[in-house]
Amino acid sequence: MPIHYYIILAATLFCIGVIGVLTRRNAIIVFMCVELMLNAVNLMLVAFSKLHYGTYLKNGAMGASGIDGQMFVFFIMVVAAAEVSVGLAIIVMMYRNVHSVDINFLNRLKN
Repeated sequence: MPIHYYIILAATLFCIGVIGVLTRRNAIIVFMCVELMLNAVNLMLVAFSKLHYGTYLKNGAMGASGIDGQMFVFFIMVVAAAEVSVGLAIIVMMYRNVHSVDINFLNRLKN
């Protein structure tokens, strides 16, 4: 499958995530959109890693393992899991105090 299909899919997913972050007020949906953007980046890393691994094989380079992009994806997924756990804990505490998950209520917490 050509690489431009992956680029179009990842760009579409990333744009949907950006639009969701900028337009939504629900904190849970904002976190889901951030995760969607991270997964679009992960898709691009895996696609380009696969593309460059094929290029290395065509050129006869035997030292390239082709897993560099997959290693970055693994670390991004670990950081995203930690971000979600902390973010959901913050949302639960906000809901306990304010009884809403609306992001606009965060301005009221300054006082």
